[in-house]
Amino acid sequence: MASKTYAYGLGRRKSSTARARLYSGGKGSITINDKDASEYLSNSDYSITSLIKPLKLLSKEKEYDISLLVKGGGVNGQVEASRLAISNALASMNDTNRSTLKKEGLLKRDSREKERKKAGLKRARKAEQYTKR
Repeated sequence: MASKTYAYGLGRRKSSTARARLYSGGKGSITINDKDASEYLSNSDYSITSLIKPLKLLSKEKEYDISLLVKGGGVNGQVEASRLAISNALASMNDTNRSTLKKEGLLKRDSREKERKKAGLKRARKAEQYTKR
């Protein structure tokens, strides 16, 4: 990376966890789990544009090299967790970033989780079809 100083941010969504490091003085490269972001997200519908939304909002797309460590969940949860991690890292840098990101709702964690399966049911709420006769 360009320099050793970085800002750290953590993001969670569903069962995914993302840890972001934003290295200042970079060229705008994004690596996810030691792979290029375009390579990591190549087979999915989730693009890098949603991932860098916080950077685009602050007009800092080319100022930082981003290193993401993502675990758990599916691709959608990982992308949304990564976006929150990047937002948290940017917010930790200064208060003007924080207020701008907060107005756009990028610092709010989406706390919806999968509901657990209940005994006697097929899924969390789906039951056998009722037959009257």
